[in-house]
Amino acid sequence: MTTKSVLDTRPALAAEVEKVAEVAGYLWQKGWAERNGGNITVNVTDHIDDQIRRMPALTAPVAIGSTLPHLKGCYFFCKGTNKRMRDLARRPMENGSIIRITDDCAHYEIVADAAVMPTSELPSHLAIHNHLIGRGSNYKAALHTHPIELVAMSHTPKFLVKDVLTNLLWSMIPETKAFCPRGLGIIPYQLPGSQALAEATLREIDDYDVVLWEKHGVCAVGCDIMEAFDQVDVLSKSARIYIDARCMGYEPDGMTQEQMQEMTRAFNLPK
Repeated sequence: MTTKSVLDTRPALAAEVEKVAEVAGYLWQKGWAERNGGNITVNVTDHIDDQIRRMPALTAPVAIGSTLPHLKGCYFFCKGTNKRMRDLARRPMENGSIIRITDDCAHYEIVADAAVMPTSELPSHLAIHNHLIGRGSNYKAALHTHPIELVAMSHTPKFLVKDVLTNLLWSMIPETKAFCPRGLGIIPYQLPGSQALAEATLREIDDYDVVLWEKHGVCAVGCDIMEAFDQVDVLSKSARIYIDARCMGYEPDGMTQEQMQEMTRAFNLPK
């Protein structure tokens, strides 16, 4: 019997792609992934065997646009360009592909299952992965999506001051501080896909696992794609609580600074 996919005989690799499909479905259901909006990349190098390493490329090498020395020999699952999250959820290997970084660390090539070109945001995503590996992080996943309530709050200047929105969202419900303990970074509006946006994101993820791009969306990183999604999810829950309270006609009190500091001590949180 002919193997139809590299996932068929590799359960660990298949499990990572299944997580991507599951998260893609959540993003669509939540209304965070209109049309082909949003991107996902996952470093799957740990699940690549010698047979895959020997596989011929399906495409000629494609220039990344920069040299990323920490990615030599790495493999990534990437959402395809112009592909919809709702389709990625149902048929991940038809709407995404596995790529490898060439030995010069400046190009990539597609190796499986089909020549689905990766997201146009791939250079920015790869720069994030290169940065994470360079600092010794065990994070493997990067997510970009458009969570409605968080984007709505980014239209208010007072929430764009450093850590104002972090403290507000933490104060809405204890789980947000517990499950997104590094808070929410803020990047003033930059042209989507620009080098300026990519560079600003790299600076922020040294201090935050989730970064809010003003009037655009968020970028989140995590040990796997589910962890990256979960952090955005809890932040969005807090944003929804705040917005619902305001719609009911009052400013929510939120937890006090003393109560949040008590959580930091009790659960050994980083902030």
